[in-house]
Amino acid sequence: MDLFSDYNQEFTNLLPYDGEVDYYGIVLDKKTSDYYYQEFLSNIDWQHDEAIIFGKKVTTKRKVAWYGDVSFSYTYSNITKTALAWTEALLALKQLIEEKTGETYNSCLLNLYHTGEEGMAWHSDGEKDLKKHGAIASVSLGAVRKFAFKHKVNGTKIDIVLDHGSLLVMKGTTQENWLHRLPPTKVVHTPRINLTFRTIGIKE
Repeated sequence: MDLFSDYNQEFTNLLPYDGEVDYYGIVLDKKTSDYYYQEFLSNIDWQHDEAIIFGKKVTTKRKVAWYGDVSFSYTYSNITKTALAWTEALLALKQLIEEKTGETYNSCLLNLYHTGEEGMAWHSDGEKDLKKHGAIASVSLGAVRKFAFKHKVNGTKIDIVLDHGSLLVMKGTTQENWLHRLPPTKVVHTPRINLTFRTIGIKE
């Protein structure tokens, strides 16, 4: 079955310069999106995220999970996580996204935002464990949320609304030149799951 058959195969680069963010829009039909949303909500080993900020450990309301081909160690916010083995559903979705983007990924960091009040501050995914200039494919499931980019030098901002079943791919020099965030909002009261498929452990 071709889960992409009802959707436009084209994508748009959201950034005007200094990077590439390909937005494909909605790529999974509603039935498939609903299935993955419920599957991941119930059957992922969610843990509250932790970070070291100014020497102090902070635990967030947002939950995360880390899966991969092998037991990768991945460090961000001064906390090291070890990847769990893929679930069948995660592996199936990974293969679908690889087919769609023409990229390959060996791991996935998942985020669970319970309501719109949970978000992410400005940051870039420039960790040394990541493949340099590698693609990061972001799949959104559940609540519709705004996502934003900001240029590190001139402050140019780009906003986009990420729908249930949508796909966004950051690659090239995006992480070097742009920050991104998920701004909090009080008008969203349902969960959002974000899956970021990425490549760990390849050095160039």
